Amino acid sequence: QVTLVESGGGLVQAGGSLRLSCAVSGSIFSPNWMAWYRQAPGKQRELVGIISNLGSENYADFVKGRFTISKDNVANTVYLQLTKLKPEDTAVYYCNIQAKVSLQGPSQSFWGQGTQVTVSS
Repeated sequence: QVTLVESGGGLVQAGGSLRLSCAVSGSIFSPNWMAWYRQAPGKQRELVGIISNLGSENYADFVKGRFTISKDNVANTVYLQLTKLKPEDTAVYYCNIQAKVSLQGPSQSFWGQGTQVTVSS
């Protein structure tokens, strides 16, 4: 079965940086994209950014050049580099991948459990 595990979250001061990792275990086929989402208390989950299988990146407007998504296909890992963090970035960050578990099967969405990022003033 497919499992996504996020790590790298923690407590940092405003202006600090964190590097989040999402390790994917299990066999997947034809991944369409990998993405990072976040959810703050009392708010809806929102898209942070996405990277396609070709390496194209897209980000939410609030990122404003501060975050970078990258991936390592050999290691089956996707990263989110967070810089110039602000208190409003405080949230649980989730990784998401859309892929097949069998070549002939349908594409499915897989989620991790999330990692907490807390930014203090």
